[in-house]
Amino acid sequence: MKFRTIKRHLIESLKSLKRNGWMSIAAISAVAVTLLLVGSFIAMLMNVNKLATDIENDVSVRVYIDLAADEGQQEQLEKDLAAIDHVDTVEFSSREDELKQVVGSYGNEFNLFQGDDNPLYDVYIVNTDTPEHTSIVAKQSEALDYVAKVNYGGATADNLFKTMKTVRNVGAVIIIALVLTAVFLISNTIRITIMSRRTEIEIMKLVGATNWFIRWPFLIEGAMIGLIGSLIPTALLSFIYVAAYDLGTQYLTGTYFALLTPVPFLYQIGGLMIAIGVLIGSIGSSISIRRFLKV
Repeated sequence: MKFRTIKRHLIESLKSLKRNGWMSIAAISAVAVTLLLVGSFIAMLMNVNKLATDIENDVSVRVYIDLAADEGQQEQLEKDLAAIDHVDTVEFSSREDELKQVVGSYGNEFNLFQGDDNPLYDVYIVNTDTPEHTSIVAKQSEALDYVAKVNYGGATADNLFKTMKTVRNVGAVIIIALVLTAVFLISNTIRITIMSRRTEIEIMKLVGATNWFIRWPFLIEGAMIGLIGSLIPTALLSFIYVAAYDLGTQYLTGTYFALLTPVPFLYQIGGLMIAIGVLIGSIGSSISIRRFLKV
């Protein structure tokens, strides 16, 4: 395509945006509102996914060592645990360490249980390569010698994994639905502007203009609408997310969990929203003009 032709298409697109001012504003508003919803859901979904991953990674198998096991038997148990499929790491936590955690969580009154009065077990903390293998590793650990009991949260942990998977799937479906809604809104809005120019399009067709020569200004116009409509929610979402991140970080301080940091997350989601805006604007225009090219 020649530069002169590209320039002509750009000028025609800008003229159309200006000529159909209110309709252009309506289309841009539709894109902005829809992309704000899309961006918000993407931000929430990605942070839920991050928190879910943190929670899943924090779930481990706690293998309580039989009090009658001597040092050699404990070492053998550690080797047996490490040999189980899908085991990533095995860490030892002594009875004294376990008591310190109890005191830190529930108060100094548990300091009474020191030395031989300590009722707690030595523990091996087993981390799996993926959260889905936690229950399998727990069952295999129970069958080993010198194991008093095994705890990993049982049904609660399994339900957690299922819930997180459901949240991810539902979030993905909602995002796809919103993107399709945006395409529908843009295509209908642009269709109205095209209807007002259908006589012009028919004349261009009759004098020999190709479909693509007619189509390009509308595609560029749709892309411009998508671009402008995406910049507004991108800026707004950035402001909202930074505020939400600061607030969320205060609540999560001292835990193993954290939200996605604004940088580079906002650059990534901003680029994605702009790309979606331009894409759905172009697609919406393409869908709208197709019927008017059949003369």
